[in-house]
Amino acid sequence: MTCSLPAGLPPAILLMGPTASGKTALALEIAARFPVEIVSVDSAQVYRDMDVGTAKPKAAERAAAPHHLIDVIDPDQSYSAAQFRSDATRLMREIAGRGRVPLLAGGTMLYFKALREGLSRLPPADAAVRATIEVEAREKGWPALHAELARIDAPAAARLKPGDAQRIQRALEVFRIAGRPLSALQGARVAAPAQYSFVPLALVPSDRAALHRRIELRFEAMLAAGLVEELAGLREKYALDPGLPSMRCVGYRQAWEHLEGAYDRATLRDRGIYATRQLAKRQLTWLRGMEESKVFDCLAPDLSAQLLRYLEGQALLRA
Repeated sequence: MTCSLPAGLPPAILLMGPTASGKTALALEIAARFPVEIVSVDSAQVYRDMDVGTAKPKAAERAAAPHHLIDVIDPDQSYSAAQFRSDATRLMREIAGRGRVPLLAGGTMLYFKALREGLSRLPPADAAVRATIEVEAREKGWPALHAELARIDAPAAARLKPGDAQRIQRALEVFRIAGRPLSALQGARVAAPAQYSFVPLALVPSDRAALHRRIELRFEAMLAAGLVEELAGLREKYALDPGLPSMRCVGYRQAWEHLEGAYDRATLRDRGIYATRQLAKRQLTWLRGMEESKVFDCLAPDLSAQLLRYLEGQALLRA
């Protein structure tokens, strides 16, 4: 099945939502109705062999519709918003060229923002600078580096918690490379030229407590499916350390600490659920700032019917 696109910009569907909002199932339902190819917008699913803790689509689900940007790098490598934007725009161009519609589905809101709005003029990562910062963090602790960041870039530090290692490291790295604060450079955004007519769909829960229950059940299912055992195998296969972006992913970070003996399995469960809830909270904050999205209650019993009816009414998607 192919789609005859009208003159003008080709369409692209954006399916955005917090963790446990049902994005994978909905993407497959859309794929069963429309001529789409699914592009994952997930900063964890890019890693090979990290399957349980990232809730990757299963083999049968991936066979039901074309999927992209899953299993593209090893866990000991890094993947950035800039790399995502480059890969996603290339894939979208190829998908549209096949007469099909890109369906970008996931919960990494920074990636959606980079795709739609472009990127700031920031220097690329520097392994040597990062290694120096990590040594300092081991010696002084991340709160001390957060205090250092507050002295050189107060606006950036104000947005971060003293234990937010990944973002503190990046802010300090940018300053040490560029000699200018991250907050100043972020204002110099490279605008993204309009190349697609986006159809943004936002999944937002009407009851936060119900989403929390979903998160709890899902994390318990991940533990039962072997999250800890998967991480133990990854540590044998790859040269990993807890500072790598892959190991900072929610679930894997807590499982790492459990394997190191920091706490027992019951505490791992509690900490993993709490961290996932915090992730969902951040995702929903991002979603509220994304204008022009069609909002759907991800808890609605007829969610898929509502969403499909809405898409059927979009002229750009009519075959």
